[in-house]
Amino acid sequence: MEPIEVEFLAEKELVSILPNFRLERLYLISGDIGPLQPSIAIDVPLWLAVHLKQRQKCRLQPPSWMTVEELERLKRTETDAETFQPPPSPFYREITQAFLSCAAEDVPDADAVQALVQDLWDLRAAKLRRSIATMVREQATRAALNNMTLMEINSCRPFLKEALNQLHTLRVQYQQLASERGMD
Repeated sequence: MEPIEVEFLAEKELVSILPNFRLERLYLISGDIGPLQPSIAIDVPLWLAVHLKQRQKCRLQPPSWMTVEELERLKRTETDAETFQPPPSPFYREITQAFLSCAAEDVPDADAVQALVQDLWDLRAAKLRRSIATMVREQATRAALNNMTLMEINSCRPFLKEALNQLHTLRVQYQQLASERGMD
């Protein structure tokens, strides 16, 4: 799966908006939305929220986890734990990027939020690298991917696939050499 495909999946996540127009109902393949009324919050897919924001038809309401306090708490939790902790959202990084690219004015402390989400991403990436290194060192053939996002899995997939293929090749060669020496 390419990163663009993960972003596409993220665009289906529901986010809250405050529309500044009235619309009875919007008929979408994924389901009906509405009615939309000025200044009354409603959940819509991220792609629609971005589209309406670009047309100045709404304000985005950041998810509850997109605050400096909550992101700092998540960062502390992730730092203190050995294993991956549940992410704030399965698509936290993609949602944050969408919000900050089109509606930074709707996100309180947008710069701090962006920095904290990047810090959280970096912490989780470092934890992932350590996990992969341990897995390779211990010659494991499988791993649990609990509490990882699709983008995190996607980011390590090419390396991990190649590393596991190389380990397999080395094991086969070692077994062949051991069996040849055992026959002599």
